[in-house]
Amino acid sequence: MEIIIQETRQAAADVAARLIAKLITDKPGAVLGLATGSTPLPLYQRLIGMELDWSKITTFNLDEYIGLPRDHPQTYHTFMWENLFNHVNIDAKNIHLPDGNAADIPAFCMEYEERIKTAGGIDLQVLGIGTDGHIGFNEPTSSLASRTRIKTLTEQTCKDNARFFGSGEEVPNHVITMGIGTIMEARTNLLLAFGESKATAIAEAVEGPVTSINPASVLQMHPTVKVCIDAPAASKLQRKDYFRWVYDNKPDWQRI
Repeated sequence: MEIIIQETRQAAADVAARLIAKLITDKPGAVLGLATGSTPLPLYQRLIGMELDWSKITTFNLDEYIGLPRDHPQTYHTFMWENLFNHVNIDAKNIHLPDGNAADIPAFCMEYEERIKTAGGIDLQVLGIGTDGHIGFNEPTSSLASRTRIKTLTEQTCKDNARFFGSGEEVPNHVITMGIGTIMEARTNLLLAFGESKATAIAEAVEGPVTSINPASVLQMHPTVKVCIDAPAASKLQRKDYFRWVYDNKPDWQRI
């Protein structure tokens, strides 16, 4: 697990964008796992500005609300098209998003897992982290071996996401999410976190025990994880000075 601390969220997102740009350049047919929400927005904006060739890229999204019409402004389908897909030359047939309106949700989840396998697995998975340590929508106590499935959101997650919905409109209680086991099969995981509200979750995930109470802590067991965070999100790390020193003193061939 490599902890990359930058002073601002945009600087941290820029590092993440360079990582993804290198993958797309080195492997034009790469498979990307993508996340939604406010956290990856500066990353996607930077990637759009790089004018990379997405024509052979395949994507799989982490999660989606169940029961919202696909064209609802808060579906992750809408989010991805508005904030990334409409602005790059990706082939629509290579875009995979969970279907929150599938007639048979469990069957769809199994099919989604098979699609990932058929594509050759995910080369790089973008992740955010919830204030309670969730990744995707794998809430605390989720199985660390879980696969794509339906999940009930915690009250805290519903409160955290309520800001995206209109006045009086309720956040759906159920979602489809890639499982932790699915996430752990990605060849590289790229975790982003910005702001002081994420500091406790990051400290527990990076320096605490591996536990389902903080699902992101399982990333300690993954061979290749990049954690790109701003200074406020890093504020509760006991070894933040060491993490900064390591990044600042990389050999030239390791620099991003």
